[in-house]
Amino acid sequence: MTNSYRINVFGDKLHSKVVARVKYNETLDYWDGHNWTNGGVGRHLGITKLKDGRYVLIFGTQWQGENDYGVIVSPEKALNEILISNNSELLNMKRFADLKILAEEIGIMGDSQNEVD
Repeated sequence: MTNSYRINVFGDKLHSKVVARVKYNETLDYWDGHNWTNGGVGRHLGITKLKDGRYVLIFGTQWQGENDYGVIVSPEKALNEILISNNSELLNMKRFADLKILAEEIGIMGDSQNEVD
């Protein structure tokens, strides 16, 4: 499901000061065999990057009375969420190039250095 509306982005805590507004997306969702989801029934997760370089996790919901929102996160948290969702192809996008470098620096991407044969 792709929406083109904008959501509020908060600092490091939900419902703190609104620091930006971004387009809603669900790019970190995965198919669980029945639905596109991430974080439970009716929950969705997306990611984007602000022009100033900060990363935003986008939390979506289908639950009545709840609103979609974004939260600023560290590069490490952004990378972790991309990897958890098995959407590592996002690291090939220009906007996430620095996360790919971070993954390579900490040995997560590239050759299977951590694997024992």
